[in-house]
Amino acid sequence: MTAEPSLQSWVPDRGEVIWIDHNSQAGRDMKHHHPFVVLSTADFHRAVGLLVGCAMTSAAYNRGSSLAVDLGPIAGRPDAHSYVLCQQIKSFDWKARCARPHPMGRLEASQLDQVRSIVGQILGFVP
Repeated sequence: MTAEPSLQSWVPDRGEVIWIDHNSQAGRDMKHHHPFVVLSTADFHRAVGLLVGCAMTSAAYNRGSSLAVDLGPIAGRPDAHSYVLCQQIKSFDWKARCARPHPMGRLEASQLDQVRSIVGQILGFVP
C-alpha cells in the first residue's frame, strides 16, 4: 500500500474536485469555500501557480440548467445534488487560497467530458 501524498507535496490535477476559497466576490460570484472542479493540468499548476476550473454548488435551482452538469446526489444528503457551474469559469492562485482535496475525489470521465464540452462551447472552442 502506498502512502497518501502529504498536502505539502499535493498538486491538484484535471478532473479533481477541490475545496478552495472563492473570496473576494462581487455580484453573482460565489463566496467563501466551495467545491471546485479543476480543468487545467498539474504541470500548468506547478509552472504557473494558478489553476483554472469551475465552481460547484448544491443549489437546487441549477437542476435542468444547460450550463450546469448534475453530478448526482450528495452522500448523506439524498435530496441534494452536486452541480458544476460551467458558466463560472475561474482562475485562482491555488496555494494562496489554501486549496485542498475534496472528499468527492475526481469526476468520472463522462462528467469531466460533459463539463469540458460546455465550457468549450461557452468559450467558442467547439461549435
